[in-house]
Amino acid sequence: MNVETISNQLSESISGKKFEVKSMNGDAVLNVSKEDLIDVLSQLKNGQKFDFLMHIAGADYPDREKRFEISYELYSSKNHKRIRVKSSVAEGESLPTAVQVWRAANWYEREVYDMYGVKFDNHPNLRRILVHHQFVGHPLRKDYPADRQQHCTEALPIHFEDEYDYTPDPNKNLVPLNIGPSHPATHGTLRVMAELDGEMIHRAHVELGFLHRCFEKMAETHPYNQVIPYTDRLNYCSAPMNNVGYCKTVERMLGVEIPPKAQAMRIILCELSRVIDHIVCIAASAVDIGALTGFFHLFQFREQVYTLFEKLCGARLTVSLTRVGGMAQDAPDGWYDEVLKFCDNMTVGISDLETLLSGNKIWINRTRDVGSISTKDAIEWGYTGPCLRATGLAQDLRKDNPYYGYETLDFDVPVGTNGDVWDRYLVRVEEMKQSLKIIRQVAKNIPSGDFTIRDKNIVLPEKKDVYGNIEGLMNHFMLVIHGLRPKPGEIYDATEAANGELGFYLVSDGSGNPYRLKVRPPCFSIYQSFPEQITGGLVADVIAILGSMNLIAGELDR
Repeated sequence: MNVETISNQLSESISGKKFEVKSMNGDAVLNVSKEDLIDVLSQLKNGQKFDFLMHIAGADYPDREKRFEISYELYSSKNHKRIRVKSSVAEGESLPTAVQVWRAANWYEREVYDMYGVKFDNHPNLRRILVHHQFVGHPLRKDYPADRQQHCTEALPIHFEDEYDYTPDPNKNLVPLNIGPSHPATHGTLRVMAELDGEMIHRAHVELGFLHRCFEKMAETHPYNQVIPYTDRLNYCSAPMNNVGYCKTVERMLGVEIPPKAQAMRIILCELSRVIDHIVCIAASAVDIGALTGFFHLFQFREQVYTLFEKLCGARLTVSLTRVGGMAQDAPDGWYDEVLKFCDNMTVGISDLETLLSGNKIWINRTRDVGSISTKDAIEWGYTGPCLRATGLAQDLRKDNPYYGYETLDFDVPVGTNGDVWDRYLVRVEEMKQSLKIIRQVAKNIPSGDFTIRDKNIVLPEKKDVYGNIEGLMNHFMLVIHGLRPKPGEIYDATEAANGELGFYLVSDGSGNPYRLKVRPPCFSIYQSFPEQITGGLVADVIAILGSMNLIAGELDR
């Protein structure tokens, strides 16, 4: 959106408020005082139709009087535009909570408090969220040592958002229950605390952070290219999509465009990753509620994709396939033919899956009208991806903000109607078909040319040049020693990952490491709504809803 247009519209709708709008690397950024923050956010949501709060990011600048800078990334589903709202506070100061504007702000603000210690006035439950309750300090502050680990020695008792010290009501026959984290359906990483009235969920609360590795702190202490292997461990079920999202952000910060062949390779890898991510979601969800055959059937196709990854780079699960500037290497001879063969196999596999599940009365009864959510509520919580599209909103960055040539490809965006577990399943099945359609179009028309740019300040020279001439050796030496050095500035960039919008907020100070790298993981927003989704339902439906959200703890906890 035009910066001048935003400024004029806000000036007309919000009189007497001080703010400044400017452009940073193509992003519209609005600076506002903390006193005017909520008024401006409300106007942007209600007046300018920025209905999504995608994430809230903190950044620490110890040398500034107002040390902490808090950024709100907004998105409009109406015109597909973005704006970033920023406000700064000093040590000991607080910001007003934005929970009354977006429900999604709850966990976002808790994360900023957890990582930086910035408080939000009138927040309903301002407690730690990613690190444990015994943790001392705030790990993303610049003065917190990256190697200072703190271990948790005791678990919290069952608690709820409105009652930290849980005491059963003596007048009601309610039973407290831990569901996870030591449970097959919660994968050792999710803890659901429920209070049961018979088989009904009377109220619920969740605890996360069991797999928190402080990815963002590690990114601040490593050169740009060395962050790539860490991105693999975000959503490890579709690792190349994380590689691509991160590298695309850095490339945009550097102002470079990767070659057409690299773009085509990234599309193929992302769509293959989308297929196997949906395989894991559907297959694991089916197992969780009793359908084992689909798991064995689908995982053979996941292994076929891993074999394709292995032929391309030598690794199967965590692949680090991309580099800033393109790909790590070109595809071997015959690789694209094998990709097309997989598409044929997977088409048959999807048909068999539909025979196993889509007409299965037990599967239908366990998923239909379970965990329903409206489009309006999904937007309030910050849903993106299949869970949002299942509500009926055809929002997909590949269509709305296309990249790498997606706008030239023929594919549809499947949607549901009720936003329930059944619709989420149907959307993912159809998305697999559409991904195969995309892969076939690209694999049959791979552009000629190089698989990476050849900029000595960005990409390492080939080994023959390193060993064969002094210029290649020096270029290799200088890039390894000094690393990538984007100009000072900031940027937010997003891709359509398997679970929804995967975004990276990157701040550069001109050094060889990111000054700040904030990840916007898709399932963090979605999981916020989980206690509300399961309240009032059967305890048996808890696992069905959980599986349909496709929570990957690597990206949830980071």
